[in-house]
Amino acid sequence: MLGARGKNHTGNIMLIPIRCFSCNKVIAGSYEEYVSRRDSGEDPAEVMDDLGIERYCCRRVFLAHKDVIDELMPYD
Repeated sequence: MLGARGKNHTGNIMLIPIRCFSCNKVIAGSYEEYVSRRDSGEDPAEVMDDLGIERYCCRRVFLAHKDVIDELMPYD
């Protein structure tokens, strides 16, 4: 599970793609704020609008991202 500021239990910042796969817009800089505001109860759609994530391809990256680093660590 996520702790404070979008970090996993190992203390590492989550690995979000730097750019959108489709349109190549830089999106990684907005992910921490998105997670903190979403976890505080704000509507995810409104948060993405405020952060300037307007294209559906970029929104897809935020909505579909799942942190799997904790699940993969035992196989290191």
